[in-house]
Amino acid sequence: MSITRIIAVAAIAAPLALGLSSARAADIVDTAVSAGSFKTLVAAVQAAGLVETLKGEGPFTVFAPTDEAFARLPAGTVEELLKPENKEKLQAVLTYHVIAGKVTSTDVAGKKLSAKTVQGGSIAVNGMNGVRVNDAMVTAANIGADNGVIHVIDRVLLPN
Repeated sequence: MSITRIIAVAAIAAPLALGLSSARAADIVDTAVSAGSFKTLVAAVQAAGLVETLKGEGPFTVFAPTDEAFARLPAGTVEELLKPENKEKLQAVLTYHVIAGKVTSTDVAGKKLSAKTVQGGSIAVNGMNGVRVNDAMVTAANIGADNGVIHVIDRVLLPN
């Protein structure tokens, strides 16, 4: 199945599969789905089996790459990661974008620090001039969810 088809199916199925309803508070996954610019990320979260985790109590800080950020990866990378046999690798990539706890841009403003990700690796956070995470720029910060916060980034972070 092509990435375009997977994303299209995920975009249509996500609200049903994720149990979204207008009466529910917006968790990390619901917020990403409703934003509309994270179709690839949502498809990847589903393929990796991480929906329930990111709908959990948290709090979580998620550095969320946009569809454009995923499109910047070398051709075939996303399709390869979405294959069932690469589920563990996909989980590692996605959990490298998540920090346990709620970290806002105010918490890192004027600081350089290292943060441990759920994947186990560390990311470099530079809040000296805007906010950068490794080589990604935070393009929108502090998008609240009932179980954490999302920061939109312009690149996909890849663990070493």
